[in-house]
Amino acid sequence: MYDLAIVGAGILGLAHALAASRLGLRTVIIDRDAQANGASIRNFGFVTVTGQERGEHWRRAMRSRDVWQEIAGPAGIDIIHRGAIVAARRPEALAVVEAFLATEPGERCAFLPPVELAKRQPELAEGALGALWSPHEVRVESKEAIPKLAAFLAEQRGVEFRRETAVIAVEPPRVETSRGPIEARAVIVCPGDDLATLFPERIAAYGVERCKLHMLRLADPGFRLNAAVMADLSLARYAGFADLPEAAALRARVAAEQPAMIANGVHLIVVQSADGSLVVGDSHHYAKTPDPFAPDGVDELILDEYSTVFAGQKPEVVARWTGTYASANRTMFADAPAENVRLVVITGGTGASTSFAIAEEVVADLFQTDIGEIRKRR
Repeated sequence: MYDLAIVGAGILGLAHALAASRLGLRTVIIDRDAQANGASIRNFGFVTVTGQERGEHWRRAMRSRDVWQEIAGPAGIDIIHRGAIVAARRPEALAVVEAFLATEPGERCAFLPPVELAKRQPELAEGALGALWSPHEVRVESKEAIPKLAAFLAEQRGVEFRRETAVIAVEPPRVETSRGPIEARAVIVCPGDDLATLFPERIAAYGVERCKLHMLRLADPGFRLNAAVMADLSLARYAGFADLPEAAALRARVAAEQPAMIANGVHLIVVQSADGSLVVGDSHHYAKTPDPFAPDGVDELILDEYSTVFAGQKPEVVARWTGTYASANRTMFADAPAENVRLVVITGGTGASTSFAIAEEVVADLFQTDIGEIRKRR
Protein backbone atom coordinates (compact mmCIF):
# COMPACT_ATOMS: atom_id res chain seq x y z
CA MET A 1 0.00 0.00 0.00
CA TYR A 2 1.17 3.51 -0.82
CA ASP A 3 1.20 6.29 1.73
CA LEU A 4 -0.04 8.73 -0.90
CA ALA A 5 -1.61 8.50 -4.34
CA ILE A 6 -1.60 11.69 -6.44
CA VAL A 7 -3.98 12.06 -9.36
CA GLY A 8 -2.44 14.26 -12.03
CA ALA A 9 1.17 14.60 -13.21
CA GLY A 10 1.14 18.30 -14.04
CA ILE A 11 3.28 20.74 -12.07
CA LEU A 12 0.87 20.71 -9.11
CA GLY A 13 0.87 16.91 -8.86
CA LEU A 14 4.66 16.79 -9.19
CA ALA A 15 5.00 19.47 -6.51
CA HIS A 16 2.92 17.38 -4.09
CA ALA A 17 5.11 14.37 -4.86
CA LEU A 18 8.24 16.38 -4.07
CA ALA A 19 6.80 17.51 -0.73
CA ALA A 20 5.73 13.96 0.11
CA SER A 21 9.13 12.55 -0.82
CA ARG A 22 10.77 14.98 1.59
CA LEU A 23 8.74 13.31 4.35
CA GLY A 24 9.77 9.86 3.16
CA LEU A 25 6.26 8.91 2.07
CA ARG A 26 5.81 6.09 -0.44
CA THR A 27 4.09 7.91 -3.30
CA VAL A 28 2.51 7.06 -6.65
CA ILE A 29 1.37 9.52 -9.33
CA ILE A 30 -1.43 8.45 -11.67
CA ASP A 31 -2.05 10.27 -14.95
CA ARG A 32 -4.23 9.57 -17.97
CA ASP A 33 -1.63 10.78 -20.51
CA ALA A 34 1.60 9.15 -21.62
CA GLN A 35 3.51 12.40 -21.11
CA ALA A 36 3.01 15.98 -19.99
CA ASN A 37 0.46 17.53 -22.33
CA GLY A 38 -1.57 20.21 -20.58
CA ALA A 39 -1.23 23.68 -19.10
CA SER A 40 2.00 22.77 -17.28
CA ILE A 41 3.95 22.74 -20.55
CA ARG A 42 1.83 25.16 -22.62
CA ASN A 43 3.08 28.25 -20.83
CA PHE A 44 5.98 30.64 -20.43
CA GLY A 45 7.89 28.69 -17.80
CA PHE A 46 7.93 32.08 -16.12
CA VAL A 47 7.94 31.74 -12.33
CA THR A 48 6.24 35.06 -11.64
CA VAL A 49 6.53 36.67 -8.22
CA THR A 50 6.14 40.39 -8.77
CA GLY A 51 2.55 41.28 -9.59
CA GLN A 52 1.03 38.34 -7.76
CA GLU A 53 -1.80 39.19 -5.38
CA ARG A 54 -0.43 40.67 -2.17
CA GLY A 55 -0.34 38.56 0.96
CA GLU A 56 -0.47 34.77 1.02
CA HIS A 57 -0.43 34.34 -2.76
CA TRP A 58 2.69 36.49 -3.15
CA ARG A 59 4.41 34.61 -0.32
CA ARG A 60 3.58 31.32 -2.02
CA ALA A 61 5.19 32.59 -5.20
CA MET A 62 8.33 33.60 -3.31
CA ARG A 63 8.55 30.18 -1.67
CA SER A 64 7.88 28.34 -4.95
CA ARG A 65 10.62 30.36 -6.66
CA ASP A 66 13.01 29.22 -3.94
CA VAL A 67 12.07 25.57 -4.48
CA TRP A 68 12.59 25.89 -8.25
CA GLN A 69 16.11 27.13 -7.49
CA GLU A 70 16.71 24.28 -5.02
CA ILE A 71 15.73 21.52 -7.42
CA ALA A 72 16.95 22.97 -10.72
CA GLY A 73 20.49 21.65 -10.36
CA PRO A 74 19.68 18.16 -9.04
CA ALA A 75 16.93 17.73 -11.67
CA GLY A 76 19.06 19.05 -14.55
CA ILE A 77 16.69 21.96 -15.20
CA ASP A 78 18.23 25.06 -16.73
CA ILE A 79 17.28 28.48 -15.41
CA ILE A 80 17.49 30.44 -18.64
CA HIS A 81 17.19 33.96 -17.30
CA ARG A 82 16.17 35.74 -14.12
CA GLY A 83 14.22 38.83 -13.13
CA ALA A 84 11.47 40.82 -14.84
CA ILE A 85 11.23 44.20 -16.53
CA VAL A 86 7.79 45.83 -16.69
CA ALA A 87 8.03 48.60 -19.27
CA ALA A 88 5.89 51.69 -18.65
CA ARG A 89 4.84 53.68 -21.71
CA ARG A 90 2.05 55.76 -20.13
CA PRO A 91 2.21 58.25 -17.24
CA GLU A 92 -0.60 56.30 -15.55
CA ALA A 93 1.64 53.22 -15.62
CA LEU A 94 4.41 55.14 -13.90
CA ALA A 95 1.98 56.00 -11.10
CA VAL A 96 1.19 52.29 -10.64
CA VAL A 97 4.88 51.43 -10.54
CA GLU A 98 5.55 54.13 -7.94
CA ALA A 99 2.68 52.90 -5.78
CA PHE A 100 3.79 49.28 -6.10
CA LEU A 101 7.32 50.10 -4.96
CA ALA A 102 5.85 51.35 -1.68
CA THR A 103 4.28 47.94 -0.92
CA GLU A 104 5.92 44.93 0.74
CA PRO A 105 6.23 43.00 -2.57
CA GLY A 106 7.98 46.01 -4.08
CA GLU A 107 10.68 46.31 -1.42
CA ARG A 108 13.49 44.66 -3.39
CA CYS A 109 12.31 45.98 -6.74
CA ALA A 110 13.42 49.25 -8.33
CA PHE A 111 12.40 51.88 -10.85
CA LEU A 112 14.55 52.12 -13.98
CA PRO A 113 14.48 55.56 -15.61
CA PRO A 114 14.89 55.56 -19.41
CA VAL A 115 18.69 55.89 -19.25
CA GLU A 116 19.00 52.89 -16.92
CA LEU A 117 16.47 50.90 -18.93
CA ALA A 118 18.51 51.52 -22.08
CA LYS A 119 21.57 50.09 -20.35
CA ARG A 120 19.73 47.02 -19.10
CA GLN A 121 17.59 46.27 -22.18
CA PRO A 122 18.20 48.80 -25.01
CA GLU A 123 15.49 47.33 -27.26
CA LEU A 124 12.85 48.68 -24.85
CA ALA A 125 14.14 52.22 -24.53
CA GLU A 126 12.35 53.86 -27.46
CA GLY A 127 9.09 55.38 -26.20
CA ALA A 128 9.38 53.97 -22.67
CA LEU A 129 9.02 56.36 -19.75
CA GLY A 130 10.85 53.92 -17.53
CA ALA A 131 10.32 50.45 -16.12
CA LEU A 132 9.85 48.41 -12.99
CA TRP A 133 12.72 46.01 -12.32
CA SER A 134 12.14 42.89 -10.23
CA PRO A 135 14.97 40.53 -9.22
CA HIS A 136 12.66 37.73 -8.11
CA GLU A 137 11.61 35.82 -11.22
CA VAL A 138 13.17 32.77 -12.84
CA ARG A 139 12.47 31.31 -16.27
CA VAL A 140 12.60 27.61 -17.21
CA GLU A 141 11.60 25.88 -20.45
CA SER A 142 8.35 24.20 -19.41
CA LYS A 143 8.29 21.52 -22.09
CA GLU A 144 11.69 20.36 -20.82
CA ALA A 145 11.44 21.22 -17.12
CA ILE A 146 8.28 19.22 -16.39
CA PRO A 147 9.59 15.90 -17.84
CA LYS A 148 12.93 16.46 -16.10
CA LEU A 149 11.20 17.09 -12.79
CA ALA A 150 9.16 13.89 -13.23
CA ALA A 151 12.33 11.92 -14.05
CA PHE A 152 14.07 13.37 -10.99
CA LEU A 153 11.19 12.32 -8.74
CA ALA A 154 11.18 8.80 -10.19
CA GLU A 155 14.92 8.22 -10.31
CA GLN A 156 16.16 10.09 -7.25
CA ARG A 157 13.15 10.36 -4.93
CA GLY A 158 11.51 6.96 -5.43
CA VAL A 159 8.16 8.27 -6.71
CA GLU A 160 6.30 5.74 -8.87
CA PHE A 161 4.32 6.73 -11.96
CA ARG A 162 1.31 5.05 -13.53
CA ARG A 163 0.92 6.66 -16.96
CA GLU A 164 -1.93 6.17 -19.45
CA THR A 165 -4.18 5.37 -16.51
CA ALA A 166 -7.47 7.09 -15.80
CA VAL A 167 -8.76 7.41 -12.25
CA ILE A 168 -12.44 6.52 -12.04
CA ALA A 169 -13.17 6.81 -8.31
CA VAL A 170 -11.34 7.83 -5.14
CA GLU A 171 -12.36 6.06 -1.90
CA PRO A 172 -9.22 5.48 0.19
CA PRO A 173 -7.70 3.10 0.78
CA ARG A 174 -8.91 2.19 -2.70
CA VAL A 175 -8.38 4.19 -5.89
CA GLU A 176 -10.23 2.73 -8.86
CA THR A 177 -8.42 3.16 -12.17
CA SER A 178 -8.80 2.01 -15.76
CA ARG A 179 -5.96 -0.45 -15.10
CA GLY A 180 -7.23 -1.84 -11.82
CA PRO A 181 -7.31 -0.68 -8.20
CA ILE A 182 -4.47 1.02 -6.33
CA GLU A 183 -4.34 1.14 -2.54
CA ALA A 184 -3.19 4.25 -0.70
CA ARG A 185 -3.72 5.67 2.79
CA ALA A 186 -4.36 9.15 1.40
CA VAL A 187 -5.11 10.72 -1.98
CA ILE A 188 -4.50 14.17 -3.45
CA VAL A 189 -6.43 14.98 -6.63
CA CYS A 190 -4.91 17.62 -8.92
CA PRO A 191 -7.32 17.59 -11.89
CA GLY A 192 -6.13 20.70 -13.70
CA ASP A 193 -9.00 21.81 -15.93
CA ASP A 194 -10.82 18.45 -15.85
CA LEU A 195 -13.94 19.72 -14.12
CA ALA A 196 -16.16 16.66 -14.59
CA THR A 197 -14.39 13.38 -13.77
CA LEU A 198 -13.64 13.46 -10.03
CA PHE A 199 -15.66 15.41 -7.44
CA PRO A 200 -17.44 17.57 -10.05
CA GLU A 201 -19.94 18.88 -7.52
CA ARG A 202 -17.12 20.07 -5.25
CA ILE A 203 -15.42 21.83 -8.14
CA ALA A 204 -18.67 23.42 -9.31
CA ALA A 205 -19.21 24.93 -5.86
CA TYR A 206 -16.17 27.14 -6.46
CA GLY A 207 -17.56 28.54 -9.72
CA VAL A 208 -14.77 27.10 -11.84
CA GLU A 209 -14.68 27.46 -15.62
CA ARG A 210 -11.88 27.24 -18.17
CA CYS A 211 -9.64 29.93 -19.58
CA LYS A 212 -8.28 29.52 -23.11
CA LEU A 213 -5.10 31.36 -24.04
CA HIS A 214 -3.09 31.96 -27.22
CA MET A 215 0.70 31.77 -27.27
CA LEU A 216 3.37 32.09 -29.92
CA ARG A 217 7.05 31.32 -30.45
CA LEU A 218 9.00 33.91 -32.41
CA ALA A 219 12.29 33.40 -34.23
CA ASP A 220 15.50 34.62 -32.61
CA PRO A 221 15.23 38.44 -32.81
CA GLY A 222 18.98 38.95 -32.81
CA PHE A 223 19.24 40.19 -29.23
CA ARG A 224 19.23 38.61 -25.79
CA LEU A 225 16.78 39.37 -23.03
CA ASN A 226 18.35 40.07 -19.67
CA ALA A 227 15.03 39.28 -17.97
CA ALA A 228 11.41 38.49 -18.78
CA VAL A 229 9.57 41.49 -20.24
CA MET A 230 6.05 42.67 -19.42
CA ALA A 231 4.21 45.85 -20.40
CA ASP A 232 1.54 48.37 -19.35
CA LEU A 233 -1.28 45.92 -20.00
CA SER A 234 0.14 43.64 -17.30
CA LEU A 235 0.07 46.48 -14.78
CA ALA A 236 -3.67 46.74 -15.39
CA ARG A 237 -4.24 42.97 -15.16
CA TYR A 238 -2.02 41.34 -12.51
CA ALA A 239 -3.68 41.67 -9.10
CA GLY A 240 -0.54 42.81 -7.32
CA PHE A 241 -0.60 45.90 -9.52
CA ALA A 242 -4.24 46.11 -10.58
CA ASP A 243 -5.60 46.13 -7.01
CA LEU A 244 -3.75 49.36 -6.27
CA PRO A 245 -5.97 52.47 -6.42
CA GLU A 246 -3.58 54.04 -8.93
CA ALA A 247 -4.37 51.29 -11.44
CA ALA A 248 -7.91 52.62 -12.07
CA ALA A 249 -6.64 55.47 -14.24
CA LEU A 250 -4.41 53.11 -16.21
CA ARG A 251 -7.30 50.69 -16.83
CA ALA A 252 -9.48 53.56 -18.05
CA ARG A 253 -6.84 54.75 -20.48
CA VAL A 254 -6.12 51.26 -21.79
CA ALA A 255 -9.87 50.65 -22.25
CA ALA A 256 -10.14 53.88 -24.27
CA GLU A 257 -7.02 53.35 -26.37
CA GLN A 258 -6.94 49.56 -26.80
CA PRO A 259 -10.47 48.18 -26.28
CA ALA A 260 -9.72 45.07 -28.35
CA MET A 261 -6.94 44.16 -25.93
CA ILE A 262 -9.34 44.36 -23.00
CA ALA A 263 -12.04 42.41 -24.85
CA ASN A 264 -9.63 39.56 -25.59
CA GLY A 265 -7.78 39.65 -22.28
CA VAL A 266 -4.49 40.40 -24.01
CA HIS A 267 -1.40 41.48 -22.12
CA LEU A 268 2.25 41.01 -22.97
CA ILE A 269 4.84 38.65 -21.53
CA VAL A 270 8.01 37.90 -23.47
CA VAL A 271 10.60 35.33 -22.37
CA GLN A 272 13.54 33.83 -24.22
CA SER A 273 14.61 30.23 -24.77
CA ALA A 274 18.13 28.84 -24.87
CA ASP A 275 18.07 28.80 -28.69
CA GLY A 276 17.28 32.53 -28.78
CA SER A 277 13.64 32.14 -29.80
CA LEU A 278 11.01 34.08 -27.85
CA VAL A 279 7.85 32.77 -26.20
CA VAL A 280 5.21 35.50 -26.41
CA GLY A 281 1.63 35.81 -25.19
CA ASP A 282 -1.07 35.82 -24.17
CA SER A 283 -4.85 36.20 -24.35
CA HIS A 284 -7.73 35.08 -22.11
CA HIS A 285 -11.17 33.79 -23.14
CA TYR A 286 -13.48 32.15 -20.59
CA ALA A 287 -16.13 29.43 -20.86
CA LYS A 288 -17.12 26.12 -19.31
CA THR A 289 -15.91 24.53 -22.55
CA PRO A 290 -13.92 27.02 -24.65
CA ASP A 291 -14.15 26.55 -28.39
CA PRO A 292 -11.09 24.92 -30.01
CA PHE A 293 -10.50 27.69 -32.52
CA ALA A 294 -7.63 30.21 -32.49
CA PRO A 295 -8.56 33.30 -34.52
CA ASP A 296 -5.56 34.89 -36.18
CA GLY A 297 -6.82 38.31 -35.11
CA VAL A 298 -6.09 37.50 -31.47
CA ASP A 299 -2.52 36.55 -32.33
CA GLU A 300 -2.18 39.82 -34.24
CA LEU A 301 -3.18 41.78 -31.14
CA ILE A 302 -0.40 40.07 -29.19
CA LEU A 303 2.09 40.72 -31.98
CA ASP A 304 1.03 44.35 -32.26
CA GLU A 305 1.76 44.87 -28.57
CA TYR A 306 5.10 43.12 -28.96
CA SER A 307 5.98 45.39 -31.87
CA THR A 308 5.00 48.49 -29.88
CA VAL A 309 7.13 47.52 -26.89
CA PHE A 310 10.09 46.38 -28.98
CA ALA A 311 10.31 49.44 -31.23
CA GLY A 312 8.59 48.06 -34.32
CA GLN A 313 10.32 44.68 -34.47
CA LYS A 314 8.29 41.84 -35.97
CA PRO A 315 10.19 38.54 -35.83
CA GLU A 316 8.85 35.51 -37.73
CA VAL A 317 6.26 33.37 -35.95
CA VAL A 318 7.60 29.81 -35.88
CA ALA A 319 4.93 28.14 -33.71
CA ARG A 320 1.46 28.83 -32.33
CA TRP A 321 -0.58 26.99 -29.73
CA THR A 322 -3.45 27.32 -27.30
CA GLY A 323 -3.81 26.11 -23.75
CA THR A 324 -6.55 25.92 -21.14
CA TYR A 325 -6.51 26.12 -17.39
CA ALA A 326 -9.05 26.16 -14.57
CA SER A 327 -10.25 29.64 -13.68
CA ALA A 328 -12.33 31.11 -10.85
CA ASN A 329 -12.66 34.23 -8.77
CA ARG A 330 -9.82 33.10 -6.48
CA THR A 331 -6.23 31.98 -6.87
CA MET A 332 -6.68 28.35 -5.73
CA PHE A 333 -8.61 26.05 -3.45
CA ALA A 334 -7.84 22.94 -1.43
CA ASP A 335 -11.06 21.07 -0.67
CA ALA A 336 -11.49 18.02 1.57
CA PRO A 337 -14.07 15.60 0.12
CA ALA A 338 -13.04 13.14 2.84
CA GLU A 339 -10.72 13.13 5.84
CA ASN A 340 -7.84 11.57 3.91
CA VAL A 341 -8.57 13.13 0.49
CA ARG A 342 -7.66 16.56 -0.81
CA LEU A 343 -8.88 18.16 -4.03
CA VAL A 344 -6.44 20.89 -5.06
CA VAL A 345 -6.97 23.24 -7.99
CA ILE A 346 -5.02 26.36 -8.95
CA THR A 347 -7.57 28.66 -10.55
CA GLY A 348 -5.51 31.69 -11.56
CA GLY A 349 -3.04 30.35 -14.11
CA THR A 350 -0.15 30.43 -11.64
CA GLY A 351 0.79 26.76 -11.46
CA ALA A 352 4.48 27.28 -12.22
CA SER A 353 4.60 30.19 -9.80
CA THR A 354 2.84 28.80 -6.72
CA SER A 355 2.55 24.98 -6.89
CA PHE A 356 5.50 24.09 -4.68
CA ALA A 357 4.34 26.22 -1.76
CA ILE A 358 0.73 25.08 -2.07
CA ALA A 359 1.85 21.45 -2.14
CA GLU A 360 3.87 21.86 1.06
CA GLU A 361 0.82 23.32 2.80
CA VAL A 362 -1.49 20.55 1.62
CA VAL A 363 0.88 17.68 2.45
CA ALA A 364 1.60 19.14 5.88
CA ASP A 365 -2.12 19.44 6.58
CA LEU A 366 -3.04 16.01 5.24
CA PHE A 367 -0.32 14.20 7.19
CA GLN A 368 -0.57 16.47 10.25
CA THR A 369 3.05 17.54 10.00
CA ASP A 370 4.62 20.91 10.65
CA ILE A 371 5.41 22.53 7.31
CA GLY A 372 8.90 23.27 8.58
CA GLU A 373 9.62 19.54 8.54
CA ILE A 374 9.08 19.51 4.77
CA ARG A 375 11.03 22.68 4.11
CA LYS A 376 14.12 21.70 6.07
CA ARG A 377 14.54 18.36 4.27
CA ARG A 378 16.22 17.94 0.89
